[in-house]
Amino acid sequence: MKTLDKIPTGKIERASKLFKTGVKIGGNYAKYYGKKIVNPELTRDELDNDNAGDIYDGLKSLKGSALKVAQMLSMEKNLLPNAYVEKFSLSQFSVPPLSAPLVRKTFKKYLDKYPEEVFDTFEKDSVNAASIGQVHRATKDGKDLAVKIQYPGVAESISSDLALVKPVALRMFNLQGKDSDKYFKEVEDKLLEETNYLLEIAQSQEITNKCSHLANLRFPNYYQSLSSERIITMDWMTGTHLGEFTKTNFSREVGNTLGQTLWDFYMFQIHGLRKVHADPHPGNFLVNTQGELVVIDFGCIKEVPDDFYYPYFELAKKENISNDVIFTEKLYQLEILTPSDTEKEITFFKHLFHEMLSLFTSPFHEETFDFGNTDFWSKIAALSEQYASDKQIRKMNGNRGSKHFLYMNRTFFGLYNLLNDLKAEIQVNHFQKYL
Repeated sequence: MKTLDKIPTGKIERASKLFKTGVKIGGNYAKYYGKKIVNPELTRDELDNDNAGDIYDGLKSLKGSALKVAQMLSMEKNLLPNAYVEKFSLSQFSVPPLSAPLVRKTFKKYLDKYPEEVFDTFEKDSVNAASIGQVHRATKDGKDLAVKIQYPGVAESISSDLALVKPVALRMFNLQGKDSDKYFKEVEDKLLEETNYLLEIAQSQEITNKCSHLANLRFPNYYQSLSSERIITMDWMTGTHLGEFTKTNFSREVGNTLGQTLWDFYMFQIHGLRKVHADPHPGNFLVNTQGELVVIDFGCIKEVPDDFYYPYFELAKKENISNDVIFTEKLYQLEILTPSDTEKEITFFKHLFHEMLSLFTSPFHEETFDFGNTDFWSKIAALSEQYASDKQIRKMNGNRGSKHFLYMNRTFFGLYNLLNDLKAEIQVNHFQKYL
């Protein structure tokens, strides 16, 4: 794979790169509409493929929060055309790495020593390059190690990247600019946390210690003396990335076991720790030869405050969804409904969220739930399509819900999708024995 000798770090450089990407997309639309005049039956498949490719090519050279957005979008399988999901999925663990000279220079900047001065061996070519950093194999004192090095300029460019993305997001999600700051601040804060590797080590060690009693889970050890704010050194863990594993011919029993492990891990964190690994994409998990689930990244941890936790999970109860008084009360507590709403807005959003929550919380209404059930996913796809084409939504203020929804919903969407990939049938309340 081609390596990068330089990453644009300045605001003007990065804006220029995104502008060039926008010009390419404009050209794709012109080409598409030109062909459609000749062939009215032409579908958007070619346009989606061209746009997805150009957007990804632009973002992968920027790295950082720009590429992280693509990574997050790749998890939205029912909200984006397949071309975007397939292309953006590459951002999970397959993007152009830094060149060996730039790695050496970056390592020296972050740890004040060159890699060969710190480790017994250090492989100059990375084994895994993602949105914020890349991983190299190393050894020291007989231990096999993974060394994650953050890309230069990532932390410094987060605010300016989000400022560039904000106008697009406001249009896409129908947000009112003056009221949307809480959402962008939440994203910015979380991305900044992900660039603080000392914080990641502390979070990793805390969750590893508190989840060590859960069955079928494995975690690496972390080495603080070989790490810094921009470098993490941990045990090298062997296994197959979960995304690759789900494409193999695994048995239903293995899928169920891994799915139950994932479910218990997430439910224990949320209900037991009130904080959660909020980045459940396949690149953060391995499956080892013993069939155990290995968790290898704790950069994004979301704390769940009580004033959000209680109404959020009270709305996961079937009897509360069907009780109009309780349902309405919880919508206000979660900021889905606001005191300034008109009667029309109240009626509209109550109906919308009743339909959505009845479906999305249905796994919690059963003793066992089969995430491989095609009927469940067909309903999700149909509901997504229904509201994507609903013109009335465009007329409503899209600023709905507490800021905590952003990462909690991302967590559940990602978890549901991983369980679907494993075709796992899980015992819903099995995690409670660990509390």
